[in-house]
Amino acid sequence: MQPTATVLVYSDDANTREQVRLAVGRRPAPDVPPVELLECATLPAVLAALDEGGIDACVLDGEAVPAGGMGVCRQIKDEIFQCPPVALLIGRPQDAWLATWSRADAVVTHPVDPVALAGALAGLLRRRTGGGPAARHSPARV
Repeated sequence: MQPTATVLVYSDDANTREQVRLAVGRRPAPDVPPVELLECATLPAVLAALDEGGIDACVLDGEAVPAGGMGVCRQIKDEIFQCPPVALLIGRPQDAWLATWSRADAVVTHPVDPVALAGALAGLLRRRTGGGPAARHSPARV
């Protein structure tokens, strides 16, 4: 069986999570492992999943409420040891400076462009996994 990469998708909007799921498909690029998506609709679910470990990359919705993806990104970058790389979905290109503040590793605008999101996610997975899934570890929160 081929190893998979686990991608956490955070949005309070089921429609946005579906757009991400359809854009990413089973494998965002031929040279990265197949992906398994873990969908989260709340900040506590995101933190619990990251605490459990085994997440190779995250896609966070910057427009999520009440906890927006930009703030969530900044929080997990501060609190999760060896935090997985993050692709941030933003509502307007003008918000890219906020994505920089949040320390996102990649930025894609809403509505989800399948080519842009798949490309950004593949790039994050290449960096994180070197072509294979991340070592399964329990990250420590600080």
